[in-house]
Amino acid sequence: MILVSAVPRVNSDSGPSGEIVSRMSGITIRDVAEAAGVSLASVSRALNGGKNVSARVARDVAAAADRLGYQPDFLARSLRTRTSGMVGCLVSDISNPLNATIVKAAEARLREAGYLLVVASTANDPGRERAAASEFRGRRVDGMLVAPGSDANAKAWRALVAAGTPVVIVDRDVPEADDGADNDTDGWPSVQVDHRGGARAATRYLIGLGHRRIALLTADAVMRPSRERIAGFREVFAEAGLDPTGAQLCLQSSAMDFAHGDTLALLGDGKDGGRPTAIIALGTRILAGVLRAARDLGLAVPRDLSVMSVGDTDLAAVHTPAITALRWSLEDVGRAAADLLLHRLGGDAGQAQSRALLPVDLVLRDSCAPPAVV
Repeated sequence: MILVSAVPRVNSDSGPSGEIVSRMSGITIRDVAEAAGVSLASVSRALNGGKNVSARVARDVAAAADRLGYQPDFLARSLRTRTSGMVGCLVSDISNPLNATIVKAAEARLREAGYLLVVASTANDPGRERAAASEFRGRRVDGMLVAPGSDANAKAWRALVAAGTPVVIVDRDVPEADDGADNDTDGWPSVQVDHRGGARAATRYLIGLGHRRIALLTADAVMRPSRERIAGFREVFAEAGLDPTGAQLCLQSSAMDFAHGDTLALLGDGKDGGRPTAIIALGTRILAGVLRAARDLGLAVPRDLSVMSVGDTDLAAVHTPAITALRWSLEDVGRAAADLLLHRLGGDAGQAQSRALLPVDLVLRDSCAPPAVV
């Protein structure tokens, strides 16, 4: 589903010297420049949101364009420049606050560079992802940021790259082709978060407090973040020489009701001493489900149950007690992804860093304590 559509088309042609003329009003960019008392280049930069434009010039250009009724024609411009001025962005769920923050940061950086970000949210549906990839390709977007719900549509992203579209992968892995094709996906530009390192730090901390039965509630292992968290979680248990059955894994959808029900089932095993004494949970709806289940069972956090959030969400920060959390900068993810793409759009892909791995920090608050019974 396209959430941010392209600018509506206006019938127009290119006038003399290649300037854009609106048939609707007959006003050209040259008219705007004369009315504002600035150069054509200054008008172009101001209208495209470019850098190196003073506040006064931007204000004067906007006022002149509004007064004259000037409407830029992006279709005519794309025909002249062979670029669309648009960047496609595919995410699995834009309603997830983590994704929304990343997209917002990327949009701001791309807007500064004069690009319109067009977002498709696919609800983790492979069919919708394929349709979005085809739509973006048909609209000839200049580049793409891709954070799909699974690896199922890797061929669709390869097709974009084969067509010459610069693609940056955002916190995902793209598996090698299963048809023997020579696809160097390891060389694809990507921005990734060190989820494995974060999970290792979280698990080590809880083990250090004395916990031996820890549950990890994370999303299905069809995406890189969950795969990396699960790997780090299990690695620390093995390195500590602990009984691996103490590392309880519960794969979740993003719905609070599922997390609530599964947490009730996990914690309902308390009579035989098998229930987890600590839970690491994704910090959005899943964390809400865990906290609700603990409340329904009369378990106090952290006296009866230690809780840790994957992602330093608003819920983790404002809950009482405040929830210990794994934090990474979502804004940095969005900006880094946009910067990688802009390097490629600028033709200096060979000079730019092709991969970025962003760190995860453990933020200690009040929701974790030694288990009441070890």
